[in-house]
Amino acid sequence: MSEIFNIYCDESCHLENDHQKAMVLGAIWCPLDKTREIAVRLREIKQKHGLPPGFEVKWTKVSPSKTALYLDLIDYFFDDDDLHFRALIVPDKSKLQHGAFLGQDHDTWYYKIYFDMLKAVFQPDARYRVYLDIKDTRGAEKARKLHEVLCNNMYDFSREVIERLQLVHSHEIEQLQLADLLIGAVSYLNRGLEGSEGKLALIRRIQKRSGYSLTRTTLLRENKVNIFRWQAAELQG
Repeated sequence: MSEIFNIYCDESCHLENDHQKAMVLGAIWCPLDKTREIAVRLREIKQKHGLPPGFEVKWTKVSPSKTALYLDLIDYFFDDDDLHFRALIVPDKSKLQHGAFLGQDHDTWYYKIYFDMLKAVFQPDARYRVYLDIKDTRGAEKARKLHEVLCNNMYDFSREVIERLQLVHSHEIEQLQLADLLIGAVSYLNRGLEGSEGKLALIRRIQKRSGYSLTRTTLLRENKVNIFRWQAAELQG
């Protein structure tokens, strides 16, 4: 039997006209048979810091008073060999030239780079269940289209590799909250923000533990913290 992995995906500043320069897509993945153990451990970390297990971890909630909690969560990610993270950075959305490519708009480009983000995760001898945070009312349509694009790009027409792609609520999924935290850190750094000491402390911890700047492309086979930074020429098609 092929090993099954769960992939938890999220995004930051992905809208075409949100007045944000940089955009980040990212995912955390782990073996299916480890998902419950990981979720329990993440809830235990929240409880250790006096929070209910149902407290939703989010990058936007990072504050000086909760820095210790978030540092513990980051350390747990690095200490658990079953957890992996991949992010794709689009440094400057203003350089996109969708009109120069036949049939391309922001939506079709979005699906294409989602595949670019995930293709380093997929292995043909494994199976995957992909979970996306619900963002808007078009979520079901986007999920259906993304599943189709991912499977077609993998020649997985019978959906034996990418078994499912499902919308979920982040407050119910611990691993998706952890993905939000890591993606938020990469996005904050690549947008040049520096107003929150708590957030900067988390970024420094991730940089130290990964050994990476979080602004440059890592080796493709790096499977703990894997970063891909698109260059301007690649942004156009």
